[in-house]
Amino acid sequence: MRKLLLTVALGAALAACGGHDQSTAQGEGGDAFQAKLQQQLLDAKPGSVIEIPAGHYHLNRGLSLRTDGVTIRGAGKDKTVLSFKGQVVGPEGLLVNASDFTIENLSLEDTKGDALKINQGRNITIRGVRVAWTDGPKTTNGAYGLYPVKTENVLIEDSSVTGASDAGIYVGQSKNIVVRRNRAEQNVAGIEIENSIDADVYENVATGNTGGILVFNMPNLSQAGKASRVFKNQVNANNLDNFAAKGAAVASVPAGSGVVVNSNDKVEIFDNDIGGHRTANVIISSYFSTNYYNTKGVAADYNPYPKGIFVYGNRFKEGGESPDGMKLKMLKTAVYGMSGRFPDVLWDGYADTAHGPLAAEDRICIDGANGVLNADGPNDYKNPSTDTKPYQCTLPKLPPVVLDAAKS
Repeated sequence: MRKLLLTVALGAALAACGGHDQSTAQGEGGDAFQAKLQQQLLDAKPGSVIEIPAGHYHLNRGLSLRTDGVTIRGAGKDKTVLSFKGQVVGPEGLLVNASDFTIENLSLEDTKGDALKINQGRNITIRGVRVAWTDGPKTTNGAYGLYPVKTENVLIEDSSVTGASDAGIYVGQSKNIVVRRNRAEQNVAGIEIENSIDADVYENVATGNTGGILVFNMPNLSQAGKASRVFKNQVNANNLDNFAAKGAAVASVPAGSGVVVNSNDKVEIFDNDIGGHRTANVIISSYFSTNYYNTKGVAADYNPYPKGIFVYGNRFKEGGESPDGMKLKMLKTAVYGMSGRFPDVLWDGYADTAHGPLAAEDRICIDGANGVLNADGPNDYKNPSTDTKPYQCTLPKLPPVVLDAAKS
């Protein structure tokens, strides 16, 4: 069956607004453009391509799409800008509940909440999308920039996010994911993979965030996370003070964190350039070291420990000279002195050893790092260890993520 191809140029709306620069969005012209665009989203059919020409468009309410097989395409992420500054309706800039969805070559600015949320879809492509909160990092900024959740077969590439108060690029409770060639800057978490299965995160730049790249596994969500590869990324100088909302999971991420693994299984971190982080270049931690730790109401099958973590072949630059938080500062001074530094890898020391030694596949294996510190979190940092012998091991390497041919 031939796909229906519907190209929407929005020419009438542009004419009504008097050109490409929609600087008076709350006036009649801005309302006309906004109404036209939302109507095209409502009327779209599988195979529709909605073209948004170059221009700076102001919208005061969120947009939504519920039709499978739609493409939204701008003229370029620096040419087509949808600004939601002054948004009064809808928490998201664009909310998508659909599969076979592509969005490319445009910008979303200053949304009240999440910029682009895609919920429960398959075959998702986000390409050449820029998200920014233009007043700089603030707790009142939207939580997430690019935000696919409960999705499958996801590609995020050649995009950028600045200023998210939680995670710039976030993929949660999803499967089969590729995040590549993106830039994340001045977010709390630059890139976050949470409770997701089979994710490749590579050739990205994460700089100037609180934490560069996070691989998390939270309790009481629809699935547990495992099998993520973080490689060939530039993760540098993520030292921004944490500005997340109180109680948010990422509010516990120390400023100055490069790559952080929390309670996740089978994570590979390799062939990255990581350096200049004042707390630590790599942090491996458990649920028990977070600000959302709660002994009540956690599902019995939740695994709070990081297992099967393999760090190898990275290029590290010095960090760890001024860790965030009084406990970490005291730990650093106690072990390395006032002028010392944490090593490249900091582990909180929580391990699932209640029933004996860890299975071989559940170990933490580290090769090529300038030291490892077991912080002895279970005993409130009383007996930290710098012994690297326990980490001198290897783990089976994970296979590459393979997306559907149409997405890769």
